[in-house]
Amino acid sequence: MPIASSRHIYVVFGILAALLFGAGAQASKYMLGEVPPATMAGLLFLGSGLSLLLIRILLSLSGRPRRHHEAALSREDVPWLVGTMVVGSFLGPVILMFSLPHTPASIAALLLNFEGVATMLIAALLVGEFVDRRIGLSIVLITLSCALLTYRPDAAYGVSLGALGVILACTVWGVDNNIIQRISGKDPFTIIMVKGLGAGTLSLFLAQVLGETLPSPPTTLTAMAIGMVSFGGLMSICLVLAIRGLGSARGAALFSLSPFFGVGFAFLIFSDTPGTLFFIAFGLMLVGCFLLITENHIHRHTHPSEVHEHRHSHDDGHHDHAHSEEAPPLDTWGFHSHLHTHEVCTHSHPHRPDIHHRHRHEYRQSDNSANLPDVFSR
Repeated sequence: MPIASSRHIYVVFGILAALLFGAGAQASKYMLGEVPPATMAGLLFLGSGLSLLLIRILLSLSGRPRRHHEAALSREDVPWLVGTMVVGSFLGPVILMFSLPHTPASIAALLLNFEGVATMLIAALLVGEFVDRRIGLSIVLITLSCALLTYRPDAAYGVSLGALGVILACTVWGVDNNIIQRISGKDPFTIIMVKGLGAGTLSLFLAQVLGETLPSPPTTLTAMAIGMVSFGGLMSICLVLAIRGLGSARGAALFSLSPFFGVGFAFLIFSDTPGTLFFIAFGLMLVGCFLLITENHIHRHTHPSEVHEHRHSHDDGHHDHAHSEEAPPLDTWGFHSHLHTHEVCTHSHPHRPDIHHRHRHEYRQSDNSANLPDVFSR
């Protein structure tokens, strides 16, 4: 399989994560009429964690434990795991649940696009991911769109506090996306399960401190089912896989499609009738997302010698190493996980800042990524 073609599966994961999150955000807003905010956040992620734990137990009982196909978490990964659990699965959802009741559904859906902007800015400023003029323009357009959506003439200072809360939640998730990239090469199933169980417990504890009460059993199970599919479980696994294959900035770029899916669900569930400002913001955001998704980054680069472990196949141009007799077998899709060595390699191909392409770039005045000089991957 060509290198470019092998990326397509990660693009599919990113789009699926966007669809599930767009639907889940609107379903959660609908349920906030019956479920208090902190309790809702807790049930969403507890549903995610418990469902994945149940699947893990059933796989073990059936004699099909998950071995050798994904890299196990190590002691060095624990700080990153705790960080992504507290930031991404506790703080972000709690802030969002308190903000959604005060924001129209269609506006909240579009504002969720700011997560991609926050992710890219943090990745560029703190992690060193490459952002050219095309990406920079998309960031400006999406930010301008969000600014228009927060405008509310009848509110204090002309700004909607609910909309600012959604933007704050997106900023928190931008931090989380850069944290989780540090462990995105490890087993996403285990990562999301631990995040769900830990963050769900923290959120429900916060709910008790705030004096919130649990809803009826049917409502509780419904909220947990939404979390299993759209907030923690399936959605988060797809997002982790997209970030693994495309990098934080590009994975977030695909995930930025979620607001457009969310707008569609908002019209269906809430019958919103947005004004002229909404459609202006929608157009700006659409152009910004198009610039992100259609980016093509290619130049000659060098990979240093490296030893690490993660899930991989042997047809992507980066894993042509030999195997010992103890090497685990390939799974149905041609993947397995084991400690392996990368020799020094220099080549040119379309790539994203995934776990093999986290290198810095020299910016030229033309800012054309196709003309960048040789760079050395970290």
